Amino acid sequence: MMNYFKVLRVSQEGALLRVRLNTPETGNAVTGPVLDELLAVLRSVQDHPGIRVLELSGAGEHFCLGGDRREFAESLAADPTGSGLRTMGNKARQVCEALATLGAVTVARVHGDVIGAGVALAMFCDLRVGADTSRFRLPELALGLPPAWGGILPRLLNEVGAARIRELVLTGEAFDAVRAVELSVLHKAVPEAELDAAVDQWARPMLRRSPAALRAAKTMLNAYGGAHRLADATLFDGEWLASVLMAAESAKRP
Repeated sequence: MMNYFKVLRVSQEGALLRVRLNTPETGNAVTGPVLDELLAVLRSVQDHPGIRVLELSGAGEHFCLGGDRREFAESLAADPTGSGLRTMGNKARQVCEALATLGAVTVARVHGDVIGAGVALAMFCDLRVGADTSRFRLPELALGLPPAWGGILPRLLNEVGAARIRELVLTGEAFDAVRAVELSVLHKAVPEAELDAAVDQWARPMLRRSPAALRAAKTMLNAYGGAHRLADATLFDGEWLASVLMAAESAKRP
């Protein structure tokens, strides 16, 4: 696959596709262009029989420092009705859903700080490995935002558990790689120099699997894992995000 992207670096090695967030100058903050390119990549390989594993990583010092708050403010200034924010919120949900339902197995390779939307991108991957020096945080409430990016809340509740996620969301407390493994935010933590080897250890057997079998296994895991959900409330995430930011902006006015 040719790397014609501006904010991602995409390369293919046989049946392994590597996708790297490639704006280290911003800490790989998630912006509209990042979402657009991620969605383009994921849709292009949704049912690609030649791709069995997709690795998601970040360039530079950090995996991802979260959503771009400046872009939120600029969008609201340009359109006080919040339409742009709703569109961005819905696009984030589409990206995360595409990661979760991709025919290939998705692997998050994280390091440095993993914050907010960065946690969401990692959590929607099937497998997650992190550097033992990585740090995680869900700071939305401290920033005056609801935990409504990309459908992250039900994913966290399902993967980690309600009691622990209630604590992390309400306090915004940072946690390290050791606790991330305990919480199942990470499947394993290794020295940063060993991240590539850890991904390869997972990928090697999966690269030999039948694409149809992998796709069926993922579908079954997603179906059984979400069987308790009667409705998909994440459809409202964009609305909640826009409404809270609009209310906060309105409160600033005399």
